[in-house]
Amino acid sequence: MNFPATLVLRLRALRACIAVVVLGAGVSSAQNLSGTVKNGTSGKPGAGDEIVLLSLGQGGMTEAGRTKADPQGHFSFKLDGQGPHLIRAIHQGVTYHRMAPPGTDSVEVSVYDVDKKVPDIAITADVVRLQADAGTLQGIRLFAVNNNSSPPRTQMNDQNLEFYLPDGATVQSAMAKSPGGQPIASSPVPQKEKNRYAFIFPLRPGETQFQVEFRMPYSGQLGFDPKPFYPAQHFVVMLPKTMQFTATAAASYQSLQDPQQSDAVVQVASNTKVGQQLAFQVSGTGTLQGDSDQQQGGAQSGPETARPGGGLGPPIEAPDPLDKYRWYILGGVAVLMAGGAFYIAKRSKTAVETEPAEVEILEAPAAKPAPASAPSSPGARSALLLEALKEELFQLEIERKLGHISEPDYNRAKAALDQTLERALRREAAKVN
Repeated sequence: MNFPATLVLRLRALRACIAVVVLGAGVSSAQNLSGTVKNGTSGKPGAGDEIVLLSLGQGGMTEAGRTKADPQGHFSFKLDGQGPHLIRAIHQGVTYHRMAPPGTDSVEVSVYDVDKKVPDIAITADVVRLQADAGTLQGIRLFAVNNNSSPPRTQMNDQNLEFYLPDGATVQSAMAKSPGGQPIASSPVPQKEKNRYAFIFPLRPGETQFQVEFRMPYSGQLGFDPKPFYPAQHFVVMLPKTMQFTATAAASYQSLQDPQQSDAVVQVASNTKVGQQLAFQVSGTGTLQGDSDQQQGGAQSGPETARPGGGLGPPIEAPDPLDKYRWYILGGVAVLMAGGAFYIAKRSKTAVETEPAEVEILEAPAAKPAPASAPSSPGARSALLLEALKEELFQLEIERKLGHISEPDYNRAKAALDQTLERALRREAAKVN
């Protein structure tokens, strides 16, 4: 059927008008973002706290605005687009974040007062995982730290979490995850005493997780004295059954079996004290494979995950009495393994002192605020992509362990993420070469 030319023109004009109205309504409904900063320590508004608006997009993350909270703790921004944004509040040198998904018009950010030493800081679990071949020993040490201070406060100092590594160990990578935040690269700082390290990362109220991967030459036997700085509910050593574990006479360990991974030996010391004798020796060689569930879920255990130097692979799940901590021990280590190719933000102690707030999002801190229109570098875009993939893998594993996703859906999602991650890492390797 042929329509009159005048009718066609009217229809086109009507469509154009509708498009303009819809677009204008979308822009006007989301062009402003207001918010409130609340001090969770005092219960008062976060008056005067610096607030930064970060725009998240395919091109990377850029600063889109900066302001200060008024005496009532209020702030507002005019948004530069419809994409997701992140609000960063800086209180006494420590950063706190709140996501603002598309369509959000108001947010509330909680901040906390900072002390160098906060009571009620306790280690929930300190997990050491080891494997070795004829010449190399590889280990992962994971800490779960609870800040149960009341009223809640953030602890921040130059030795916020101290620990020892075995003599001769070299740190390969390290990460930290604040309560409700994303795992990020955070390198521990070597201290004056040999083999002693410290994380300069804020202990916000709630649970903060730390993880260090290390390697060292191995002649078939290793002695390690952890010399704990803090009391811990559980100190755990995991190693293959083909390796031997021997505790010193004064150390008290309980040998447990994880029914989900028969190739592992698990030694647990519970309710440990500061300075308690926990020294032990390991000998022999062997590797820890991923548990059967994860292998069925799409994890690949090729040559790079079956030998020291190629990654420890997915972690074993902690046995009782660690059952209540099983999910985060899995999640914390799995994230590092998935993000093994990420760069490590190596910062000297002096550099950290000039920038005391550890960045919550994987980015290089800038000396000056970046304009909203500044283009991000290809490296920044790649880092953001890898960060997003890492977070998706982390969330997928948690959903699976909590039973929030079916096995077929998990397998499909994991395979797709693995393929995308492999392509991204291949591109990164090509850039390096």
